[in-house]
Order: sequence, then C-alpha cells, then structure tokens
Amino acid sequence: TAATDDRSFSLLFQSPYVIDCCRQAEGFKEQGNAFYSKKEYSEAFNYYTKAIDVSPKNASYYGNRAATLMMLCRFREALEDSQQAVRLDDCFMKGHLREGKCHLLLGNAMAANRCFQKVLELEPSNKEAEQENKTAGTLLEYERMADFGFEKRDFRKVVYCMDRALVVASACHRFKILKAECLALLGRYPEAQSVASDILRMDSTNADALYVRGLCLYYEDCIDKAVQFFVQALRMAPDHEKARLACRNAKALKAKKEEGNQAFKNCNYEAAYQLYTEALTIDPNNIKTNAKLYCNRATAGAKLKKLNQAIDDCTSAIKLDDTYIKAYLRRAQCYMNTEQYEEAVRDYEKVYQTEKTSDHKHLLKTAQLELKKSKRKDYYKVLGVSKNATEDEIKKAYRKRALMHHPDRHSAATPEVQKEEEKKFKEVGEAFTVLSDPKKKMRYDSGHDLEDEGSCDGGGDCF
Repeated sequence: TAATDDRSFSLLFQSPYVIDCCRQAEGFKEQGNAFYSKKEYSEAFNYYTKAIDVSPKNASYYGNRAATLMMLCRFREALEDSQQAVRLDDCFMKGHLREGKCHLLLGNAMAANRCFQKVLELEPSNKEAEQENKTAGTLLEYERMADFGFEKRDFRKVVYCMDRALVVASACHRFKILKAECLALLGRYPEAQSVASDILRMDSTNADALYVRGLCLYYEDCIDKAVQFFVQALRMAPDHEKARLACRNAKALKAKKEEGNQAFKNCNYEAAYQLYTEALTIDPNNIKTNAKLYCNRATAGAKLKKLNQAIDDCTSAIKLDDTYIKAYLRRAQCYMNTEQYEEAVRDYEKVYQTEKTSDHKHLLKTAQLELKKSKRKDYYKVLGVSKNATEDEIKKAYRKRALMHHPDRHSAATPEVQKEEEKKFKEVGEAFTVLSDPKKKMRYDSGHDLEDEGSCDGGGDCF
C-alpha cells in the first residue's frame, strides 16, 4: 500500500496541473525577489504571499517572506514565517538563522540561542551564527543585571542595562516597559510617558504600558487620572498585580488626604495631623504626593504650636521636592515665629529667586528687617516687657529694673558684681530713653540704629 501511495504521489507531482502551479509560484517568487532587491518590501511581501498561496508547502517562500517582514519591522509575523519554514524543512539553515534573529529582536535570548545552535549543528563554521550566539549571551547578561538591579531598587542601573539590551532587542516591549517603569520610579516622568505612549500607539491594549502611564500620573499627583489607567490595565489583564497594588494605593492615598483636608477645614487640627501622618505611610515611593502631605502636616502642626515639628516636616517636603515653593514659605514662617531669622531670610531668598512677586519681596524684606533687629540690643527684653507694652507698663518696668540694678544697692558686692550691675543699670537707662520717646521707639521698632542718637548714662537724674 505504501508503494502504491508513493507511486500515486509521484504521478500526481508530475501532473501538468502541479507543474503549472510550481511554475506560477516560482514566477511570483521571482517577482518578489525583484521588488526585494529594489527595497520595495511591501510589494515583495505581496508576491511572496501569492507564492505561498499557490504552493503552501515550500519552506523557502516562507523564508523569503520572513526576510521581507523583518525589513518592514513586523518581527512577530516574521518569526511565525521563520518557524513555519523550519517546520517544513528542519535543515533549512536560513530559516533557523532568521528565527533566531527575530527572537533576538523580540528579546527572547534563550530561544535565539537554541536557533543559532541548530544552525551551527548544520554548519559548524557559520560565522554569522557564532556572532549572533555571542550577542544572545550578552543580552542574557544584561537581563540578569537588570533583574538584580530592580531587586536592589537600583533603577538607574536597570535603565542602563535596558538601553544596552534594546540596541539588540529593539522590538522588545518587555524591555521598553521595564525601562519606562524605572524611569517613572526615578521621577523622569516625561521620558517614561514617551516610552509607554510609543508602545500604546502600536498596541492600545498593552496592560503593562497602561500601568506605566498610570504610574507616571500617580507619581505626579494626578491620582484620579492614574486610577483610570490602572483600571484599564486591569481590564486588559485582570491578574496584573502591580496595577492592582498601585490602584489600591492611589485610592487609599486620595481618600486619606481628603479626610485630612476636611478635618483641617473643620479646624480639627489634631485629627488632620493624625490623618496626614497615616497617609504618609501608604506609599513611600510617591514623592510628589508625600511632599504635599508633609507640608499639610506642617500647616496643621503650626496651628497646634508644634513649630519645631512643622519645620522638620517642611524640610522633609523640600528633600522630596526641592522646587516646592509652598514648603519653603511655610518653613520660613515657622522660622520667623521661632525667631530664627537667618534661616527665614535664606528660605525667603530662595522663594524670591524662583518667583519674583511683590508679596515674596515684602516677606523677604520683613525677614531681613527682623534679622537686623535681632542683632541689636533688645530693649524690650532689657526691661522685661512685651513689644506691645504701654507707656505705663514701660515706666513701671523701668523703675523696677533700675532699682534692681542701681549701683548703690550693690555697694557691698565684689568689684566684679558691681561692674556687672552697673552695666545692666546703664542698659536699663538706654532702653527707657528709647522706648519712652515715641519717635525713638518708632525708629527702633522700624529697625533703625539709634546708638548715635544719645542715651541715658545711668546717672541719678535719669532715675
């Protein structure tokens, strides 16, 4: 029966119809070759397809179309044609070579390695296969280094490795997505968005690219838009763990932040402070949102008179985002309230350099004035009164301090004590001379130097 089948097949193969089909297929192939040599790859593709339609069992036709698809950068289709070619003819060396190259371009170094090994079995001296096999090994090493870098959160190293890998595997979406994700984690959002957008233009249902787009928006504090992308990614790939976690974090962060804002609006500053604290524990990687949360907590802390903690929170916000003007302004105000005028001036200078508004200029001048005033003798402290003291309060305070430090009262003291008390008595006289005179007091409060305008010498007439 087998012999009969062979004879029947042979007779069929020799039939005029089959011969005509073979000639027609060869004609299409030759036309395809002509267009290929002229780099008119779309036309070449059409004619190779016609050849395959007429003679679908010819491995070389698939090989030719695979080469054309590679020139058209349609590497997944080229891979399918290459695989079909070697299924039809396992000894088709060019088919194995093209399949390996497609695997390389698509980022599958292990599969590429197997293809090049097959070529070397068929032709041990094939230099092209040897070189491509080395390239596959290099690609595997970049993958290994990138995996290790991601595990250690060394995202710059991952980006470096993926850039090198993409020189070889230019069509690998997986490498592009990993690079984009790391760019987002490094805060390089426009670059990450660009990579993800390029992939989505080719494949609008790519869940990984949708996730990266959402991640960029999430880290830029556009949480509502980010959630939309995460939900879309989960619709495309319900098991996408990163998208699920990011979506959960985004929703929790938004809810907790809004609770804190509402508590602050209701003047419940303790509750707001606590809610902002809880929000800060949700996702340490969200730099921009956390910077705002630190600043919000500083505002609540200032209301609660926790000025030092408020300063620390503003500093944390600035470390996360050194362009955050609101944090500099809040910290500067806290410095003013704690009489740390040099620090306040430094922050207001930073703000004014960035945004030269009249309001910021006024704040800077006020801080500079307070700094200047802080370096003079504080006559209010000398008399032990507040800056809002009345004339009567100033007089009473002067009499009390003058009696306390009068030289006659310390005549029996040691020379050192007498000298110190005499000095304090003179300071009390100076303070009273300035603060009891409305014009001098006004100039003193305005920051003018009054040392050359005369002062009490501490004598009995002044008292």
